[in-house]
Amino acid sequence: MMECKSALTESKGDLAEAEVILRKRGIAAAAKKSARSTKQGVIGSYIHPGAQLGVLIEVNCESDFVARTEDFQSLVHDLAMQVAAADPQFVRKEDVTAAALDKERDIQRARALGEGKPEKMVDKIVEGRLNKFYEEVCLYEQPFIKEPTTTVHDLIKTKIAKLGENISVGRFVRFKVGDAAPEESGGASPAAE
Repeated sequence: MMECKSALTESKGDLAEAEVILRKRGIAAAAKKSARSTKQGVIGSYIHPGAQLGVLIEVNCESDFVARTEDFQSLVHDLAMQVAAADPQFVRKEDVTAAALDKERDIQRARALGEGKPEKMVDKIVEGRLNKFYEEVCLYEQPFIKEPTTTVHDLIKTKIAKLGENISVGRFVRFKVGDAAPEESGGASPAAE
């Protein structure tokens, strides 16, 4: 109540401006919570109609109380659908392996040089294209499928602000019928039987 009154006072009675102020405060509070430990949560799943594609995702929070809320459960379902639709390879930028990053950097450097870009501009071009690469392969950097103007990371931050606890994606796995190579499947290949 006091936060609302303070925001209204700060906005000189303008309700729309007060709402913006409250949202900014909530995002700032969410940023402070990001360092807190997330040892509770749930494992959510999504099976696409037709049963050819499925996702398991671990989403963590600070308490089992929040993990059982409808808002948190809805977020977990939305994140599982995001993984099914957008096929990210990593959760965050920091999770991208050095090998994957080096490979992509080499590809983009060769591409820029092949396009005839000036040598002194190649590094800037490569860095710009790496941002696009992160957007494609990192869950947190992807545009949210239900609201493309919002990234998944921003969606999570708004839920942190609303629920009052830190929330993070621990890990996920995406299964698509026919995608696994025999050595990746963990089972014996038909030829080995």
